[in-house]
Amino acid sequence: MRLYEELATWFHLLTRPEDYVEEAGRYRRLILAACPDARTLLELGAGGGNNASHLKGHFACTLSDVSPQMLTVSRRLNPECEHVLGDMRTMRLGRTFDAVFVHDAIVYLTTAGELSDAIKTASVHTRPGGVALFVPDYTRETFSGDGIDTGGHDGGDGRSLRYLEWTHDPDPHDTTYEVDYAVLLREPGRPSRAVHDHHVEGLFPEHMWLTLLEQAGFRATVDHGQEPSSPQPAFVAVRPT
Repeated sequence: MRLYEELATWFHLLTRPEDYVEEAGRYRRLILAACPDARTLLELGAGGGNNASHLKGHFACTLSDVSPQMLTVSRRLNPECEHVLGDMRTMRLGRTFDAVFVHDAIVYLTTAGELSDAIKTASVHTRPGGVALFVPDYTRETFSGDGIDTGGHDGGDGRSLRYLEWTHDPDPHDTTYEVDYAVLLREPGRPSRAVHDHHVEGLFPEHMWLTLLEQAGFRATVDHGQEPSSPQPAFVAVRPT
């Protein structure tokens, strides 16, 4: 996926950390409601560190991602946080945390087996009495079909990015949907250029999420986001003491 590799240095012109204030606030509240004494947090699939830039004021954050380029982006934004290269399906750090947080990177797992593996990773890193929070973009029930979004930002270094994001589901009976990005890039002294990036993302029904969480030893509930800034379903999974 080009957005997270060759275009990683443009990431904060695609999506800015300051746009995550309200969203990260919701995740902090859900974590603390389930585990009031939470102080340490592991994020699986932290990407460019946007959520972490707001969560780090409340938790000691360890940020992991499978992309070295995205970890470099996050380190610049969150130098005080520990960063770890790892795949959420297989990573084992040998220690536990009060909270494990998995945001929209979870959508790149496209089979039930992969989703189960990531949930197991969260389970082995969540201390007894701790909480794991999973926030996919959609469940099968909340997915509304084809859609278009646009955005982008201007940087202080003279670079600018604009994008069109087209979401579509060629086969409503499988566990994936597709997202195409058309990205326009401008930088001083060079002609504008266009990049196309195609993503295949996972889409699972709510009951599958809850079953896999239970099988991994969690007690799980679903928070159906009602806030305009954060409408995604959030699975709050507590590991029993």
